[in-house]
Amino acid sequence: MSAKFYTLLTDIGAAKLASAAALGVPLKITQMAVGDGGGVLPTPNAQQTKLVAEKRRADLNMLYIDPQNSSQIIAEQVIPETEGGWWIREVGLFDDTGALIAVGNCPESYKPQLAEGSGRTQTVRMVLITSSTDNITLKIDPAVVLATRKYVDDKVLELKVYVDDLMAKHIAAVDPHTQYAPKESPTLTGTPKAPTAPAGTNTTQIASTAFVQAVVTALNNALALKAPLASPALTGTPTAPTAAQTVNNTQVATTAFVKSAIAALVASSPAALDTLNELAAALGNDPNFATTMTNALAGKQPLDGTLTNLSGKDVAGLNAYLGLGDGAKMPAVTALNSTAGYIAIPAMVGGVSRTVFLQWRSVSVPQSADGTLLIVDASWPIPFPTECMSIMQALNNSLIYSTVGTPFSSAAIVDRSKFKAASAYSKSQSTVTVWGVGY
Repeated sequence: MSAKFYTLLTDIGAAKLASAAALGVPLKITQMAVGDGGGVLPTPNAQQTKLVAEKRRADLNMLYIDPQNSSQIIAEQVIPETEGGWWIREVGLFDDTGALIAVGNCPESYKPQLAEGSGRTQTVRMVLITSSTDNITLKIDPAVVLATRKYVDDKVLELKVYVDDLMAKHIAAVDPHTQYAPKESPTLTGTPKAPTAPAGTNTTQIASTAFVQAVVTALNNALALKAPLASPALTGTPTAPTAAQTVNNTQVATTAFVKSAIAALVASSPAALDTLNELAAALGNDPNFATTMTNALAGKQPLDGTLTNLSGKDVAGLNAYLGLGDGAKMPAVTALNSTAGYIAIPAMVGGVSRTVFLQWRSVSVPQSADGTLLIVDASWPIPFPTECMSIMQALNNSLIYSTVGTPFSSAAIVDRSKFKAASAYSKSQSTVTVWGVGY
């Protein structure tokens, strides 16, 4: 029995396929058309350039090599339920230039549309047998086609196998997420963000810049209320510990300390003189009270009348009254007082009236680096009239001389106007005070 339904290449299709094989430029089959054959089943003709009565032309839904036969190319088109109202008796394949490449007939099938009260999605499949599929581009635009259920099922199975394999590799990988930082000791880059913790949080939660800035602001606000250690300018009512009454240093004196000190100052005063106002009133508000009292006492005499008895007597009478003898005849004592000075003392030496001089001078001696004795020449405040009979010396001034600094000093008479002073003190400069007695 001869075949009633078949598909064949048109002359144009055969020529294009041969050209593709010769030039290496693949043939691009892009569309499929269906028709009703003019009301009768047509017989495919290689010379056809179009269908007998085309009803619909659209892009292919699928174009693939038959997995069971590599020389067969299967083209499919899905007609949606919204289109129809005609019979399908002929099918044609077109390339990207609109040329009819293959034509075929098929068993009659009516394609209804929803407006007729019944509708269905219909798949039209066309098998093209060729000696080589290498010269045909098998490419479909998925955005403009509908998929058959088999196609979807195959793709779902293919996707499941792919996903299962991908997940297995993902789980087995040591570090499957290279775009993410590890949980342990992460090294973040860019501008990572984290939630801002509430104020006062003290945990291991990451501190955002907003949290740190809030803490810094609060700290600065708190420090603004504090006084500096150096020269603080306190305000309000500052307080401090009250020192003991005997404390005498740089500790801050509170009002309690001051009041206690004042109370101690007037504690022994009678009740009538325990304020400055009462004391001033008792002195008659006289700012020169001491002078006033001295002048008043100058005009008074002792109650025993001694001064009255002495009044008007000459020197001889005074000597006789007081029993002073020859000592009263000596001249008065004269003196020069300073760090270098003398005292002139009238004295009777061997029955001869003489003036004895006691002189002194403080001499600065430089620091002795190694504790050896350093000698300084010096002069008496005034030359002794006759001679210097004796000399004494001592380390003095406000310095406490350490025993480890060789605090040794000495002095020697040179003549009646000069002497030598010496010190071996090694801790600092020293001061030697020298006394001389002569006449």
